[in-house]
Amino acid sequence: MKLLDVKVGQLSTWLAMRDFTPSGIVGAFRRGYDRYYNKYINVRKGGLGGISMVLAGYVVLSYIWSYSHLKHDRRRKYH
Repeated sequence: MKLLDVKVGQLSTWLAMRDFTPSGIVGAFRRGYDRYYNKYINVRKGGLGGISMVLAGYVVLSYIWSYSHLKHDRRRKYH
């Protein structure tokens, strides 16, 4: 059953049925990657949609990783 099909009251039982072993977590990431790849990258009429989503994610993560450095430089006076 997909997470979107689960009701709020059934959430605890749905979580109990998940496989939280390292191989289960790796399998979940693999399935997610395969779904993304087949939906956006491996298509007949390819576009820039999937690649631009990956690029946008990279830009957001880079900004989050360097935020403390940017925040420190923001208060510095340049003269």
